Amino acid sequence: QVQLVESGGGLVQAGGSLRLSCAAPRRHISSINVISWHRQVPGKQRELVASITSGGRTNYADSLKGRFTISRDIIENTVYLQMNSLKSEDTGVYYCWGENMGWGQGTQVTVSS
Repeated sequence: QVQLVESGGGLVQAGGSLRLSCAAPRRHISSINVISWHRQVPGKQRELVASITSGGRTNYADSLKGRFTISRDIIENTVYLQMNSLKSEDTGVYYCWGENMGWGQGTQVTVSS
């Protein structure tokens, strides 16, 4: 059973923005210790983008600080990843992961130059 569902990916021009969503249909996000976003870009290993704890503490990959923001909406039971000033090298599949939840199915982000 899929426990985390990503959405919001798509095609965007360089310099544009996208907001990804990670929903947890079967569990409230406040009960999940850590939820994180990861990405797999072509030719590279999957890497951490950002994480958020149940207490709201956030952490980012150093290279993405300032452009990406992770947040959560308790009422919507969703974790978001706001991505600004997108670059072609941000192209890849973005995955949501939750502690004791596993991985979502991923959502494709394509940035055209």
